Amino acid sequence: MMDDFFRQTLLYDFYGELLTSHQKEIYEQFVLEDLSLGEIAKDAGISRQGVHDLIRRCDKTLQGYEDKLHLVSRFLAVKEKIHDINEILDREAESAGDVVKLKADIRKISDEILEEL
Repeated sequence: MMDDFFRQTLLYDFYGELLTSHQKEIYEQFVLEDLSLGEIAKDAGISRQGVHDLIRRCDKTLQGYEDKLHLVSRFLAVKEKIHDINEILDREAESAGDVVKLKADIRKISDEILEEL
């Protein structure tokens, strides 16, 4: 499972534009700029608890979009398959049979990618 920071940044990258401008500003300060709740609260003129609640709501909202659309999970699956293709391409083929197998392995992975899109 991915760590919280990585999950938050991916969700924000994919769905952040669906947040309000105020939500985006606060969420960016917390997740991307790594400001504390106190720093954000002082800057925004709200309580630390208000910042905390807003960040929680944003997390829940972003995760809700992912639960419905699955863009992040598809992205990660395709990224992993591309990594697999690169590993296959790095293998050395010692015979014509090996070349055929490498091509078949790459074709299988590329077909899986197309199915996911």
